[in-house]
Amino acid sequence: MATKIRLQRHGRKNYAFYPIVIADSRAPRDGRFIERIGSYNPNTNPATITLNFERALYWVGVGAQPTDTVRSILSREGVMLMHHLLGGVKKGAFDQAEAERRFAAWKANKDAKIAGVKATFDSQRAQSAKERLEAEAAKNKAKAEAVAKKKAEAAAAAAEAQAETAPAEETEAPAAE
Repeated sequence: MATKIRLQRHGRKNYAFYPIVIADSRAPRDGRFIERIGSYNPNTNPATITLNFERALYWVGVGAQPTDTVRSILSREGVMLMHHLLGGVKKGAFDQAEAERRFAAWKANKDAKIAGVKATFDSQRAQSAKERLEAEAAKNKAKAEAVAKKKAEAAAAAAEAQAETAPAEETEAPAAE
């Protein structure tokens, strides 16, 4: 039986998420599967991947063929590298401790890069929020100045109208006596 490591589509329209499954290559995409080893959710930023590392490594080791997308997910998580290193151990190129050391070094380097990218993304988001806040404050200040100017003009017009009516009342009052 030819086994594949592939994605099943779940979710609603325009909001899909994908369980990562081991299935017979003849089974339908969303049909029967042997084992579920993880999930992939591209809707989050960054995409969320949960993976049972040991089971994925086992299935790759016994010959299950990943699809292109799943291969990139497995590579990103380090399953393909560990499979490669275990092949080197099997051939006698180095021992298990050396393979684990190399994998740990790769994982630490990858985690550091991801942390750097996330930190950059967070700082950019904070900077853009600060810029939006400053722009909004400037707009509010300009609007407040415009409103104050309009109120001052209205007050001046009212005072002028009152000043014009006041002398006219004074002239009418002595004539009535």
